[in-house]
Amino acid sequence: MRWRLDKGQIEVVDDAVADVLRRMTAGRRVEAALAANRFVRLRLQGHLHTLHPDWDDARIQAEIARRMRLGSG
Repeated sequence: MRWRLDKGQIEVVDDAVADVLRRMTAGRRVEAALAANRFVRLRLQGHLHTLHPDWDDARIQAEIARRMRLGSG
């Protein structure tokens, strides 16, 4: 597999992962994507709560939304 990391390519998927994804039904791929999204949001929520114990839930959710939309930078 050739790795091309530049602005023209967002991510590189391993051939084995691509094979697994190809064998999934469309519904299962959507289900997996939603589960991954939930996992990231929960991990980020815990991380932000640890970094900013003074933030209320609304502030944490706003930061999660910002990072999911724009990245952590």
